[in-house]
This record gives sequence, C-alpha cells and structure tokens, in this order.
Amino acid sequence: MKRRIRLGPVLCLASIASFSGCTKEQAPPPPRPAFTMLVEPSAALDMVFSGTVQPRAQTPVGFRVIGRLISRPVKAGDRVEKGETLAAIDPLALEMAARTATAKLASARAAFDNAAATETRQAALLEKKTASQAAFDTAAQERAAAQANMEQAEANLAKAREQLSYAVLKADYSGIVTATYAEVGQTVSPGQPILAIAEPTRRDAVIDAPEKIIDELRLGQDFDIALQIDPTRKAAGTVREIAPESDLVTRTRRVKIALDDPPQSFRIGATIFARPATGANATIRIPDSSVLRDGGRTQVFVVDPASSKVALRDVDIARDRTPGRWIVRAGLKAGERIVTAGVHRLKAGEEVRFYGSEAP
Repeated sequence: MKRRIRLGPVLCLASIASFSGCTKEQAPPPPRPAFTMLVEPSAALDMVFSGTVQPRAQTPVGFRVIGRLISRPVKAGDRVEKGETLAAIDPLALEMAARTATAKLASARAAFDNAAATETRQAALLEKKTASQAAFDTAAQERAAAQANMEQAEANLAKAREQLSYAVLKADYSGIVTATYAEVGQTVSPGQPILAIAEPTRRDAVIDAPEKIIDELRLGQDFDIALQIDPTRKAAGTVREIAPESDLVTRTRRVKIALDDPPQSFRIGATIFARPATGANATIRIPDSSVLRDGGRTQVFVVDPASSKVALRDVDIARDRTPGRWIVRAGLKAGERIVTAGVHRLKAGEEVRFYGSEAP
C-alpha cells in the first residue's frame, strides 16, 4: 500500500514566502563606523623671542671719488638733517683738476675766437674774388674743430666741478647715524661706506625664529612687543617679512615685525621680547591619518552634521613639530568634523556613524 504525502500547505507557504521576498524593498547598507574629530584651534606658539629694534630703511653712504678723509663731524647715534655735512675728503687734487679744466677751456675759447675770425675774413675775400674756395673751406674746417674743442673743454670743466662737489658728503634725508666705518686720515675709495643713516620714523622688531616653528608664522600675524629693560613698555606689531632661507650656522630665519606707532622708548638698537598676540596664534592641527593625497591634491573627509555624509575637501597643510601631525593653513575652520581613520576606504557621499573621537 502506497503512502501519500500531502505537500499542499508546504507548497503554499513556500509560494507565499517567495512572493513576499519579491515585493519587499532591499534595506540600505548601515552607516560605516568611522573615527572622527571636531576641528578645534590650539595654541600654535607659546614662545617668547628675543630681538632688537631696527630701522626699516637704512642706507650706507660714501664718497663718489677717491680721497683722504679729513673730516667726519658726526658719530653713531647723532641725528642729522637733510643737507647736513657728514664727512669731507681732501679737495686739493680735485681743486687742481678744476683749475686745469678752467685753463683749458679759456685756451679753447681763444682758439675758437681766432678760427671764427679767420673764417669771417676768408668769407669776405672769397666774396671779392681775392681768395680761393679752398682757403675758405680750410678756415671753416679749423673753426669747426676749434668749436668742438671748446665744447669738450666746457664738458671737462663741468665734470671737474661736479667731482669737486663730491669732496663733501651730505645727508640725502633726515635720519639717525647708526654706524661709522671710516676714521679721519683714512684713504677711502669710491663707493666705500663711510657711515650709515637710518630713517627713524619706521621701525621693525627683528627676531630669529628656529626652523622647526617657522611654518607656524605667517605674514600679517600680530605680535606683542615689550622692551627687555622695562617690560611694561609695550607696542603692537605685525609680521611683514620672513626670510626665505635659513642661516647656515644658526639654522634660524630672520623675521621682521613692523611696529605700529611705537613709543619713543623703542629706540633703534633696543632689545625686545616678542610674543604672538593673544588669539593670533590659534592653529588647527590634524593627524596624518586624516589626510588623503590624490596626485598633487591634499584632501580630508568632512562630515555633514545634518546627514552624517562625508565630502572631500582640499586643504593646505604644513608639517607640525609633533611627528604625525599637520598644521592646517587653509581649508578647515573650527567646529567642523573630519574623519581621522580609514579615509582610503571611504567614498564621497557615504554615510558614517561616529565610532569615536580624537582630540586635536
């Protein structure tokens, strides 16, 4: 006797299960867990630099001719006015050259007057047909040569008088003598510096910053400046120049901070303390694991707080003193959240779930 197997209910249930599987929508993938951090500024520099007050414009001055220095009435620290005599050399040789040029000019003028008179006589004789054309042409040529010699003598005299004026060195502008390089009795060459004059109204605080922190300084950064001899005397300053190369010996870079209306006590040569102004040294630091490099681009994943989706953003970074850290120069701002790990597995537009956080 054959046994019957009832499959009706089983087939019905399988059919129902198959039908509901076809109609049910596929569930979206769960958000990817990701380590993130909030971008917060931190203190970039908590350092005090020593430096000096220096003039923004300083000019070495010297004679344009060779000579023996016979006078230098000013010394370092003196204030001079425009046109004031700074130094003088022995003018004897220059005076003799001017006298010689004057005598040569007188001789050339006499020769010219004689040649001009001869030309006039030959012209009159030629008109009366008592002189030849050749004689007149010769007289005209001699007059032209004499005129050229006279003009040359005039130029030589002007040059000799100009060189004589170089025997006295005068200030081109009002300022302060910051250094002297030659003494009375010394023979100086053309262009050799005799002293230096600084324009005192514009001053800089000059410091030497170590290479390891130079990336944390930027043009336009505010500094607080104080005198070492009296720290209560202060002035504000702004970085206006950072040397592009380091000193080969000290491995530091020179930084010039423009002083904004400093007190009179900030004299040229005074020693100062310089510290980044409060709020001016806020810097954003991010870990190396958050940086994604694609060709020549440097990017990070920024998390949208509303949708928790990530988007790539270009950033400008510089290496920090701490290994594995970068300083963000541009591209991020405080309060934004970035992904700090697994950036190579993420895609733009992907939703993430905050798995942890990392302090900057």
